[in-house]
Amino acid sequence: MRKILIFTNVSLDGYFEDRHHTISAFKNDSEAFSRGPEDEVDTILLGHKTYEMMKFWSTPQAAETAPEIARFFNENLKVVVSRKPFEPGWQNVLVFSDDVTVRLKMLKEQPGKNIIVFGSNTLCLTLLQEGLVDVLQLVVNPVLFGEGSSLFKGLAGNVELTLVESHPYKSGAILLRYEPVK
Repeated sequence: MRKILIFTNVSLDGYFEDRHHTISAFKNDSEAFSRGPEDEVDTILLGHKTYEMMKFWSTPQAAETAPEIARFFNENLKVVVSRKPFEPGWQNVLVFSDDVTVRLKMLKEQPGKNIIVFGSNTLCLTLLQEGLVDVLQLVVNPVLFGEGSSLFKGLAGNVELTLVESHPYKSGAILLRYEPVK
């Protein structure tokens, strides 16, 4: 069975975006991505808002700036969870807008590599609460926002985790890889 991996940046004080709803203070993306899970996944799972931001990777500018990351996003299947159906405007995209939990369980059972979630906080909360997350990878960045959007705000109950790996980066960020206790 395929695994669902969450891969997200977080500030040292626990925010996934700052008070202006931006993530520009996270500077480790290419470094974390080079050690990241790109070889073990073939499907990218995103919420609609995050998907709209990630469409940058379909542009010529993205291909010039970070060709490996752009290639990863363009070549792999993208599954977008949205409250309403919409026209994705990017190749290789499926939109799930109904029976999302059932459809995600079916997606996990299909043959293939793992499924990765970038950002998409609301989606991550749903996945955690439904017990669909197999690996939680947090890149803790050396920045304090003071206020912003809390990474796990709205989580209905405790989710116990086991640390399976940690890796520091030159930027001062640290990758923490957890697995939920089953």
